[in-house]
This record gives sequence, C-alpha cells and structure tokens, in this order.
Amino acid sequence: MLNGSIYTYLSVFHAIAEQKSIAGAARKLETTSPSVSKSLKLLENYFGVSLVNRTTRRLELTEAGLYLLHNTQKPMSELEHTLERVKNFGQDISGIIRITTARYAYLTILKPYIGEFHHAYPDIQLEISVDNGMVDILKDSFDLGIRFEDRIDEHVIARQLLPSLTQGVFASKHYIHHYGKPKSPHDLKNHKLIGFRFATANRISPFFLQENGHKITVDMPVSLIVNDIDVAMDAIRQGTGIGRLFLINLLQEVDADQFIPILKPYWMKYPPVYLYYLKASKNSKRIQIFIEFIMGKMKQYAMQNL
Repeated sequence: MLNGSIYTYLSVFHAIAEQKSIAGAARKLETTSPSVSKSLKLLENYFGVSLVNRTTRRLELTEAGLYLLHNTQKPMSELEHTLERVKNFGQDISGIIRITTARYAYLTILKPYIGEFHHAYPDIQLEISVDNGMVDILKDSFDLGIRFEDRIDEHVIARQLLPSLTQGVFASKHYIHHYGKPKSPHDLKNHKLIGFRFATANRISPFFLQENGHKITVDMPVSLIVNDIDVAMDAIRQGTGIGRLFLINLLQEVDADQFIPILKPYWMKYPPVYLYYLKASKNSKRIQIFIEFIMGKMKQYAMQNL
C-alpha cells in the first residue's frame, strides 16, 4: 500500500523525468534530494518495478518508467488544471446562477434590475425559474430562492429583502357598476372571486381577511381560477370578479388607478420576503455579488415605496 498521495509521488516522478536528475527535480519542486529519492523509491515499491536506471553520470527511465510517463502526462496535466480550476471556482465572477422565485417576487424584485445586473456583470448568467409552489433549492439544484419567510427551509441562510407585504382586494369600475361594492366581508357571499391556485396545489388558495385583529376565511363563488398574477390582473380589469393583489405588484402597473380598492380596513399582511441560499454559496463570489446587488436595490426600493 502506497503511503501518502499517489498524485504527489507521480508529480515527483514527472519532475525527475523532466529534469533528468534527482537534484534537478528537487530544485524544481523546492524540496531536498533525499525527499525526492524517497518519493521515487515509494513509487517503485508500489508498482514493484524499477522506473529509473541510475548511473554516476546520468539518469534514464526504464521501459516501465517510459510507459508510466507516456500514459500519465496528459491525465496529470488535466488533473492539475482541474484542481487549480476547482481551487479558484468560488472566486470566479462568471458562470450561471440558478434562481427560483415566486411570480410576485419576480415582478418586483428581479424584473426591474435584470438588465442592469447583466451590464454590470456580463459574464454571469442568470437562470430564473418562476414557480409559485414550494421549491427545495438543494434537491432541485438552485443557488438562490426568493419566498415569504414562512415558506423557507430552516437549514438555509435567509436575508430579508422586503418587510411584511399587504395583499389588497380590488375590482374594476365595470364590475362595481354591475354588482355594487361590498361594505363588509359578509357581503362577499354575493360577489364573484377570481381564485388563485398554485401549480403544485390541488385546491384554490384560501381567501383571508382580517377582522378585529383576527384572520378570517372568506367563502364566496368563484368566477375564474388562475395561477399567475398577470392573468389575475387581466381578469380584474375585464370585470370578471374581485381579485387579490400585492400592493407592490400593483404599483408597477400604468393603469393602477383603474383597480378600485375594496374592504381596505380588512386587508391581510403577509410575512416578509426573504432571499435564501445554501451555506456553501457563501464561498461563491458570483453568488455573493448577486446577493449584495439585489439587497442594495431592495433597500432603495423600500425607502422609496414602503
């Protein structure tokens, strides 16, 4: 059994073959001649054959030594390159960052800044997956995720991007003209809801409001079921029913004033929004660059809008 790393002893052997002397190999490797001789001896003992013929004037490789040199030069070179690449892997500011995010978060947190980030770091590729359901970033091979605080695995690192978000209830002028405007949650049983169902769920997401400091569930007829915020907005615009929207998403719409707020005193607040990532990502320079970039943007956004 060869003691130590075979890679280390093969490196010594290659230096001996290149320098054609023990002393030359020692100088190249910045070590001592006895150390080089010992490494060569261990390698020969491992294979059970002589790799070098030593004379008083010169050093030559045996047939076995020539065979070993010829068949390990390319693999050793590739291995050295790979080891160096892995060593510097975390320091690269190039490569792919895979991000999973819910739709509401994409619209506010990522969409406005994708172009700016690309121009600042053109060698970093963002791969963005929009999914309103639960996502395991380790299992699904994502680098980062953006979700509500209560939907994050406790085993990841999480940093708050936005404070608690308010979900408003809206209808169009056309809808209110035809069906009237509800005055209390109890009136909603006579109205139509634009239901929201996550792609991974089997049922419509419950409609929650707050009344006297308590969360209440509202049951009402459903006119349309969607799984996308943009589709919900279109349905509200066209008077299909009453819909729920986060205020931060509505702020970006040019026709935001066409969405009539309903039952504002009863609106729900949801947990803060967090960016989360695996502990190993702390060592990746490109991921940390993106994290600091988006954290800075959200700090500015919160100061201006929240």
